[in-house]
Amino acid sequence: AKSTVRPCALCVCNPELNIHDACLLSLQVKPGDATLTQQVPEILFPWRSVVVRGDGTLRRVKRDWVIPPINVPENSRGQFPEDLVRIRSDRDKNRMLRYSVTGPGADQPPTGIFIINPISGQLSVTKPLDREHISNFHLRAHAVDLNGNQVENPIDIVINVIDQNDNRPEFTHSIFNGSVPEGSKPGSFVMTVTAVDKDDPKTANGMLRYKILSQNPQSPSSNMFTINNKTGDIITVAAGLDREKVTQYTLIIQATDMEGNPTYGLSNTATTVIRITDVNDNAPEFTTETFFGEVHENRVNVIVANLTVTDKDQPHTPAWSAVYRIIAGDPTGRFSIPTDPTTNEGLLTVVKPIDYESTRSFMLTVEAENEVTLVRGIHLPRQSTATVSVRILDLNESPEFRPNPKSMRLEEGLSAGSMLTTFTAQDPDRYMRQTIRYSKMYDPANWLEINPANGQISTIAILDRESPYIKNNHYNVTFMASDNGTPPASGTGTLQIYLTDINDNAPHVFPPEVEMCERPEPNALNLTASDPDLSPNAGPFAFELANRPLDVRRNWTLHRLNGEHAQLRLRIGFLASGLYEVPITITDSGNLPMSNTSYLRVKVCQCDHHGDCVDMERIIAAGLGTGAIIAILICIIILLVLVLLFVMWMKRRDKERQAKQLLIDPEDDVRDNILKYDEEGGGEEDQDYDLSQLQQPDALEPECVKVGIRRLDERPLHHDHQYPLRSAAPHPGDIGDFIHEGLKAADNDPTAPPYDSLLVFDYEGSGSTAGSLSSLHSSSSCGDQDYDYLGDWGPRFRKLADLYGGGDD
Repeated sequence: AKSTVRPCALCVCNPELNIHDACLLSLQVKPGDATLTQQVPEILFPWRSVVVRGDGTLRRVKRDWVIPPINVPENSRGQFPEDLVRIRSDRDKNRMLRYSVTGPGADQPPTGIFIINPISGQLSVTKPLDREHISNFHLRAHAVDLNGNQVENPIDIVINVIDQNDNRPEFTHSIFNGSVPEGSKPGSFVMTVTAVDKDDPKTANGMLRYKILSQNPQSPSSNMFTINNKTGDIITVAAGLDREKVTQYTLIIQATDMEGNPTYGLSNTATTVIRITDVNDNAPEFTTETFFGEVHENRVNVIVANLTVTDKDQPHTPAWSAVYRIIAGDPTGRFSIPTDPTTNEGLLTVVKPIDYESTRSFMLTVEAENEVTLVRGIHLPRQSTATVSVRILDLNESPEFRPNPKSMRLEEGLSAGSMLTTFTAQDPDRYMRQTIRYSKMYDPANWLEINPANGQISTIAILDRESPYIKNNHYNVTFMASDNGTPPASGTGTLQIYLTDINDNAPHVFPPEVEMCERPEPNALNLTASDPDLSPNAGPFAFELANRPLDVRRNWTLHRLNGEHAQLRLRIGFLASGLYEVPITITDSGNLPMSNTSYLRVKVCQCDHHGDCVDMERIIAAGLGTGAIIAILICIIILLVLVLLFVMWMKRRDKERQAKQLLIDPEDDVRDNILKYDEEGGGEEDQDYDLSQLQQPDALEPECVKVGIRRLDERPLHHDHQYPLRSAAPHPGDIGDFIHEGLKAADNDPTAPPYDSLLVFDYEGSGSTAGSLSSLHSSSSCGDQDYDYLGDWGPRFRKLADLYGGGDD
């Protein structure tokens, strides 16, 4: 039961000098223990070696020593602080030393995990360690004397935290999702599940093993999948995956550490959902062998029939979507079958017009396939082909003009009543006996008419190529043919007439008006001719001055420049300003030439040095027009009216302001004024006043009354009062009776309105000794009253104090 010390097995001894340089390991047997336990190792600090000098003496020198790491298990449950190692210097025999450690875990964060006894050098750990948080610590041990001087070089101490199996495996996801195509062969890869363990992966604590605990559903086999116990790869092990039977499988996967040891290992589970993806292993099948439909003739983009199929593959996928194809019965391509993406139905549609008289029915053979090809080994069944019977319904078709449009060439000038051609239409309904009637729809010049029964077209006016309705020598007329079917049908046809030109228009001079200076040198006028006919019925032209009047050839000369132009000049040197008409005869070059005498209007005027007219008419023409002048005058009148209205408004405003002003400035007005605040009292019952304190004006002494001058803003006195005369109050000082009598008189007044109204008390009675209240002043007999306090109420009351308290003056 006693402690015994034995040489440390890790001690390194010097083989030459037989001196222990490393450490001693003390082993003790605790009381009550039956086994030996490893006790605290001791590190000799520093290490020294003895060398022989040249003179034969011995000397110790320092040399480095690698301290093996100290292993400390994590999650220790021992008593703390728990001793780890003792650090000692061989110089502690001669002096007192102090030991310390530095580094993360000691004096650096996380601080306080390792402590050292400064005297004994005992290194201890103060709390349980967590390898998953910090796997090792690097400390440095120091030895100093009492003065803080470094005695030895610092040595490094590495403390490794030994892992324990204290963490369960954790899957990276609680639910893993994977997929595999249906019909996959055994050994097909599906997915990988992954779990992690925070314990040391280099030890069994962090080595995981996977296995499948359960499969749901267990169809067609309970072991459709297997998992690689080391990598977590899930693969198929059985055939028979069919999405149409089982759409997905749910697997419970377990991960166990300690290399899968069920006794000592910790485990965890996760859920894996494997979705069986669809492949095109089912062909579309028609719901019936024969479909029926009907459509009216000449209709396009009309759905004839809806072709329905069933497909067991996943809806709205390429393996489910059907593609329809007509394989027989439609050689001219009059039908197509697009697919409805929602219902997957085939919509048999007419894309080209069908003539009932040509074909009355169709028998189509239709095949249905998927957008993607079927998987290998599966072929189209017989149900993927169907027959569609289409019946064509007859309609009353419109009559058709043939040819349409119809062209013809005519010479203009054809007289009215001439028969041109016959323009008829045929009825496509060969099996219906119907009558066709003709009418005119569009004839802008109203030149033609058509026979309603036989379609003969004749003229009702002369055809004129120079008409504004002619475009590029063409004239178009539209006719309509209508049958008597039920309902009636009609068609239109166009007759195009090309009109050739004849010489039916005489030329005339152009331009019709020109200007010329009084002294034309070297001025001359260039003229041409205008003829609506075409060549050769137009130019070249012959120009000639008319013989009449005689002064034309005396004053003017006409010189032909070419077949299209001529030049007009003055024969005399000066011509007075004015307007002259010069007759010019022009002859065209038609087969039957046509001549015409046109009058050229020549305006002769005074010209400036540039040769431009400067007469007053030209200046006026270049100025403002009549409309602009009228607009300017209207604007001026409106502006004057606005100014006048503004002046009148200003004058009216000044008059109103003057009428409101008082004769006396409000600052100099010393009288009391009645101010209206738009407020009413609570009524007579709420006002319990002692009216006996009021004094009637009759009770005042005569010498205290002074008749003043009435202001202009006072209400004027009226001589004819509507109120009856009232007797004086029974007591001179009781004005309450006076007011009550006034109220009684108003109630008995036959002229008062039958509703509550304002009672005016401005009537003071006849023969009153009191004047206007505004004219009251104090006399010498009223000198017993003190009015000096009024001076403290402001400038207005200060004037009252001067009037009533200022003495006789």
